[in-house]
Amino acid sequence: MFDSINDLAEKLAATGYFMDKVMIQVVFLAAKMQKPLLLEGPAGSGKTQLAISVASAAKTHVERLQCYRGVTEDKAIGRFDEGLRWLYMEFSRSQHDSWQSVQANLKGRDFFRPGPLMRALECERPCVLLIDELDKVDDGFEAMLLEILSAWQLSIPEFGTVSARSVPFVVLTSNEERRLGDPIRRRSLYLRIEHPSPEREAEIIASRTSKADEKFHREMAGIALSFRNYSLEKPPSVSEMIDFANALQLLGTDHVTAEHRDVLLPFLAKTEKDRRHLLLREGFKSLLDDGARFAQSLVLPEGRKS
Repeated sequence: MFDSINDLAEKLAATGYFMDKVMIQVVFLAAKMQKPLLLEGPAGSGKTQLAISVASAAKTHVERLQCYRGVTEDKAIGRFDEGLRWLYMEFSRSQHDSWQSVQANLKGRDFFRPGPLMRALECERPCVLLIDELDKVDDGFEAMLLEILSAWQLSIPEFGTVSARSVPFVVLTSNEERRLGDPIRRRSLYLRIEHPSPEREAEIIASRTSKADEKFHREMAGIALSFRNYSLEKPPSVSEMIDFANALQLLGTDHVTAEHRDVLLPFLAKTEKDRRHLLLREGFKSLLDDGARFAQSLVLPEGRKS
């Protein structure tokens, strides 16, 4: 997917995703060694975005398996289209000598509707396979993934084994609602993804709000740190801070004041408890004051200043 570590770093930066040098090297090695990348950390820290950014940098697409409680193997691998099978039987009655002949045809690949795991294996060129929020499924579903992550194949009882035409770049994410099993961990390279440092967040916001100046980017990063240090039920993610910064620009301002509170709360307070806290007389203003102090201490890399 990438010629060198520098090639990967430059292409990721062009998508607006910035990582430290060690993480860049691990991502590069995962791609070269065809190892799954297991990302763990708090929600909103950029785990899913890494997969999307790698796909953009490699000029390929993402096959995404969104995990949730109750997700089935059919959703992940695929299933036979019973409606299509019925139509085939209706329109081909005179073409078969026996029921066995009909059955043999009904088990063909033409009647199978693939899910994201199978689509990833059948790609002519490598895609990014994102298995998102794996911590939401049970151990049995997790075990089902071991075949594709080990042998790059899927065994489907009715028509056999599907081997990879190309090996996808696999990203597994977890918000740590439960501990993932050791078999998944053994097969993966592990990265801990936290919310970015204020300096890194200023870089990220600068890449998405290029018309604003350095002072604005520092202010946004300071506010992000201030809000995450506060006892919020749901701290703002990086993507929410980018939305927040873009909202300010649409409002025609490059500085947040207490007067902006009510119109900006929907971007930063996503639960009723958090909203009530920030509606306290000094709640929002005190966080802005803390953010301003944090912003003054930030030192942005020379190459990233606006």
